[in-house]
Amino acid sequence: MRYEKLGNTGLEVSAITLGCMSWGDADQGWHPWILDEEQARPLITAAWEAGVNVFDTANVYAGGSSERITGKILGEIAPREDVVIATKVNGRMRPGPNGAGLSRRAIMREIDASLTRLGTDHVDLYQIHRWDDATPIEETMEALHDVVKAGKARYLGASSMFAWQFAKAQHVAELHGWTKFVSMQNHYNLLYREEEREMLPFCADSGVGVLPWSPLARGRLTRPWGETTTRSEGDSWGRNLYPDSDRVIVETVAKVAERRDVTPAQVALAWLMAQPQVTSPIVGVTKPHHLTDAVAAVDLVLTAEELTELAAPYEPHAVAGHGPATPSASR
Repeated sequence: MRYEKLGNTGLEVSAITLGCMSWGDADQGWHPWILDEEQARPLITAAWEAGVNVFDTANVYAGGSSERITGKILGEIAPREDVVIATKVNGRMRPGPNGAGLSRRAIMREIDASLTRLGTDHVDLYQIHRWDDATPIEETMEALHDVVKAGKARYLGASSMFAWQFAKAQHVAELHGWTKFVSMQNHYNLLYREEEREMLPFCADSGVGVLPWSPLARGRLTRPWGETTTRSEGDSWGRNLYPDSDRVIVETVAKVAERRDVTPAQVALAWLMAQPQVTSPIVGVTKPHHLTDAVAAVDLVLTAEELTELAAPYEPHAVAGHGPATPSASR
């Protein structure tokens, strides 16, 4: 496993991050393919044994049960000082007023609830799960700063939003001497590269680490175009993310994979990890070979010609992924 600094911080993170959205309690009405604790255990254990040290979850995943399972298993297999636990806040946790969002009240309540479920006194990376139009950014940034100063989080991160919003949040924090974001968790893969226009250059210029979600385009980059899975058939939101024009990219990935005698997943992940702004893609797994491919991709070095070949067919897409903190696939 390879390790890199997260942005301009001293925190060392593995070249891939394990996305923990795939497990939780089935009675939470999450996804029909969700894994329970015993099914998640060998996957989390294998990731840790392969050198993965970053585990990303969110309060909203399976009603909080993803956090509970992730924290419990990590507590049994790994020293707390050696793992980097990341979670997120914003998604709706209960109906009615104040059940979601980035108000001071919500943040203070949800960090304590997340810590209880995770079974730890701090998280290493506390991320806002999208932008909150209903709350002044000053209120959000001050509350997050207080979370850090209380010792409940070591670093702060953000997720999919427009670059101007991210720049505004960073400016507000700097203006008041509050803690700034050190990472951006955004939608970025071979089929969706709109982040290259403004967000990635801004992150590079300001020393922010990039942790892309859905690095395999919800599995589209791993299988022939048009082939479905149980998971994809129930993914109404993701069905419209990638137009038919993306077929040529998927076919190009398959061609490169065949020439190199590796899987398409390895090629797609290797391309992403070769992008200079990317620190650690967030890979969701539900089967052992998902993790095997992700780990193998760390050591797969694509040639300059292959990188160009893979990138060449891309056409501009409509901006996607900036909406509310809804169940977004990490795979």
